[in-house]
Amino acid sequence: MAPKERRAKPAVFTSGAVIGALGGLIGLGGAEFRLPLLIGLFGFGALEAIILNKAMSLVVVASALPFRAFSVPYAQVFERWDIIVTLLTGSLVGAWLGAGWATQLKSKTLYRVLAVLLVGIAVALLLGHEASTSGIPLFHGVALAITGIAAGFGIGVVAALMGVAGGELLIPTIVLLFGADVKLAGSLSLAVSLPTMIVGFTRYSRDQSFSIIRAQRPFILIMAVGSILGTFIGGQLLGLIPTTYLLPLLAAILLVSSVKVWRHG
Repeated sequence: MAPKERRAKPAVFTSGAVIGALGGLIGLGGAEFRLPLLIGLFGFGALEAIILNKAMSLVVVASALPFRAFSVPYAQVFERWDIIVTLLTGSLVGAWLGAGWATQLKSKTLYRVLAVLLVGIAVALLLGHEASTSGIPLFHGVALAITGIAAGFGIGVVAALMGVAGGELLIPTIVLLFGADVKLAGSLSLAVSLPTMIVGFTRYSRDQSFSIIRAQRPFILIMAVGSILGTFIGGQLLGLIPTTYLLPLLAAILLVSSVKVWRHG
């Protein structure tokens, strides 16, 4: 089946919903699952898929912020402005540089980089998603600030290179490094993700490949709406499927996807 035939509206919407539900089941937006689907099923090139993924991730994260305000008020989130500022100091720079690197890499190299990053995300899901906190930061003072900025930089690079929000990396970082409650960490993650994605998106807009946004606007809107619905449904089902079984399954999906993306290049 040709890529254009695969991009029929029902298929695009359904794919977005399934991806959103997968992410919602573990409290994420699902962009890490969307990227290999954009490449493998819908036939977009690596850089086009990253830019499309970034656009849809922006929509999903922006919609998630007001939803989470019901359970975690904005005032509670911005009480920990120190975490937001520390991570953003690194992530904004990382996002700008990461997006720049993505536009300069050869297509084959970019596919290989994405494949390796998918493996990294799979490992992060298995090892970091069930992170628990003692409520005590791992470091203090200057050491905490430097470590936080460095972590933010790395997350910003990965988020830009994959077109994701980075929650699968931000949440365990906030919990383990800063000692924040996991529920609060989810909202802090969104507060860091949104400006980080905007910076990456702005950098991509300077590349000629950004024209894919205009050309695929209906595709983006349909899949984004499907993703938001799926994320909401997955969030409602959160906890019904034991993470003991769910996380290895989702990690396996990412590993299989990484192999296919590697071969695609």
